[in-house]
Amino acid sequence: MMTTREGTTSEGTTLEGFTSDPGEMKKAFSGFPSGVAALSARVHGDPTVMIVSSFAVGVSYNPPMVSFAAQHSSTTWPVLSRAQAIGISVLGEGHSDKARQLASRSKAGRFADLRTVEAASGAMFLEGAPVWLECTVEHNYPAGDHDIIVLRVLAMMADDDRNPLVWHRQTLKLLGS
Repeated sequence: MMTTREGTTSEGTTLEGFTSDPGEMKKAFSGFPSGVAALSARVHGDPTVMIVSSFAVGVSYNPPMVSFAAQHSSTTWPVLSRAQAIGISVLGEGHSDKARQLASRSKAGRFADLRTVEAASGAMFLEGAPVWLECTVEHNYPAGDHDIIVLRVLAMMADDDRNPLVWHRQTLKLLGS
């Protein structure tokens, strides 16, 4: 394929329709599958959790780091960011019916009927997750209406027999093997 100076490929595809409309961009971005994770910890005695669909691994392997984006309007992240350590549970097939509950605005019922495991650091993990990561906050970078949070992975556990969920086109979907 060759592109001409006028923005047309040799196959006739053009740049007509390019847009910077935020609604159209949000719709286009939803077409890119992303990992979904629960970030949770006990903060000042209270279990705290937030769901992120911007979770990314492989930011660094040495030292190991992961990232996610937190909206400036989040009321949970300012609390969770004060935790000694944060548990990341990649959501798996057994969590599809609990994801909305975990993300609920009603913080009191987020952990209802969920089994968790708590580390000595206060990091909390959801049972049945394909991956658990115990992390600390390493960096926080402003990015428009979000902050990009980079977390250092202190310890991890993976269960290759469990399949993760992904967020794709505004829907949770099971990622099969």
